[in-house]
Amino acid sequence: MSAVLEADSLGLRYGSFWALKECTFSLDQGHVTALVGPNGAGKSTLLELAVGLLAPSEGQVEVFASSPTREPLKVIPRVGFVAQEHPLYRGFSAEEMLHFGRSTNPRWDDPWARNRIAQIGLPLRKKVGQLSGGQQAQLALVLALAKHPDLLLLDEPIVGFDPLARRDFLQLLMETVAENGTAVLLSSHILGDLERVCDSIMVLIGGKVQLSDTIEKVLESHRVIIGPVNEEMLVSCVHSVIDRSRTEKQVATLVKLDAPLVLSDLWSVHEPSLEEIVLGYMQRRDGCSFSPNGRKSV
Repeated sequence: MSAVLEADSLGLRYGSFWALKECTFSLDQGHVTALVGPNGAGKSTLLELAVGLLAPSEGQVEVFASSPTREPLKVIPRVGFVAQEHPLYRGFSAEEMLHFGRSTNPRWDDPWARNRIAQIGLPLRKKVGQLSGGQQAQLALVLALAKHPDLLLLDEPIVGFDPLARRDFLQLLMETVAENGTAVLLSSHILGDLERVCDSIMVLIGGKVQLSDTIEKVLESHRVIIGPVNEEMLVSCVHSVIDRSRTEKQVATLVKLDAPLVLSDLWSVHEPSLEEIVLGYMQRRDGCSFSPNGRKSV
């Protein structure tokens, strides 16, 4: 299966600062991938490179085996993109935004868009600038989904949504993937929501991909191991240490397993949640250690 979205050593530099560096990954049709990381990790930069709003400083990114910047006509009609700031024409009414979408997208589904607008109770005659932040986000999502995209790129799409609106959107997203086989790359800080709808995860920290795999494999390959401090090297010599927390006699270590676990009876092993794993990678970046309850410690 050919990749819908593929990056090879992708990087973007602003002067001496690398917003993204050595980024390599691929997304296949029908998969929903969570893009997570702290603020400033490069998530928005990655999405903007994928849609052609930015050009890479090094490496390459391809969508449907085409360059978003050099071959936009092969890419843009098949991609739905919702940026974090929901860039809509503030002087347009919602009705005018639908007309704009219909006139610029060859696969535009106007009946679906209008039905969705009616479902969420969005006033068609109201100017975009007069809509609430949540309403603007809903309108931006309608415009992206009504294109029937083969690839959907979402940058914090549910910020400002109340719990019911979040649940409704996630259900809509799952239906879209099931019906159309759409590939989705979804950036969000709400890990509980991501785990409900995503089958893969990419952890981006400091502009680099630290982890990229299916959620199932990520959960299978990480463990929290708790045991005596004087045997700590037995763990770190065999497995990749993501984060750790020590007391005077005991150490708790989040590890990525590189071999079968072979430990004495003095050790206990726990299966971490996806949130604990992601926080472990973030805490390693922040210089904080990992504790079994998922809290930061110095």
